[in-house]
Amino acid sequence: MAVALTTTLSGQRYGGTNYNFQGFQRKPYYFGITLGYNTSTFKPFRSKEFLMRDSIKVVEGLNGPGFNLGIVTNLKVGQYFDFRLLPTLSFAERNIEYSKDLRSGVFAQRKVESVFVELPFQVRYKSAPFNDQRWFVLLGVKYGFDVASDSRTRQAASLVRIAPNEFSLEYGAGMQFFFPYFIFSPEIKISHGLGNTLIYNPNLEESTILEKILSRAFTISLHFEG
Repeated sequence: MAVALTTTLSGQRYGGTNYNFQGFQRKPYYFGITLGYNTSTFKPFRSKEFLMRDSIKVVEGLNGPGFNLGIVTNLKVGQYFDFRLLPTLSFAERNIEYSKDLRSGVFAQRKVESVFVELPFQVRYKSAPFNDQRWFVLLGVKYGFDVASDSRTRQAASLVRIAPNEFSLEYGAGMQFFFPYFIFSPEIKISHGLGNTLIYNPNLEESTILEKILSRAFTISLHFEG
């Protein structure tokens, strides 16, 4: 009787019935796994050389598919904040396309297939729970290193060379669903590269017409934590 009354009062305090939430509320930290699908691209910025040359008409980034697999480490800070570290293995494909003749459709493409070891650190703010559910928003930074990078070998003769490491700013939102033995959290996230990933080569026209290249990514993740 006393236990039932306590549970009822706790549910009223947070809103709705939060029976599963109460079990996780007592944990200061927990772990889990994350699975995700990503689309990545490059955002090229043209240099002054682009205006002075007429052999290349258009240069643009094209989206490529990928997926993520990682580990979740979550530390609670009070009722509404979390510190999160998510070491992740990310497979991504990004492309740069050069159009050299718009009428004939002649173009060249540089495809970059990467395997990133990523270390995202995030701060997450969560809403008050209702019926074992919570909304959340997040903000963080991420370091990534491309272990499949060939910037020193095959890239030397390619259209453009890309650096193997990068820092990104991330933001996103999602929702927590509390079950008896785990928390299920679907999440969407956008990443903006902060540094120039272009390795400039004065001997390649495709490189000289660019000032810098920044990376962009959109990720849909499924977190399973407990």
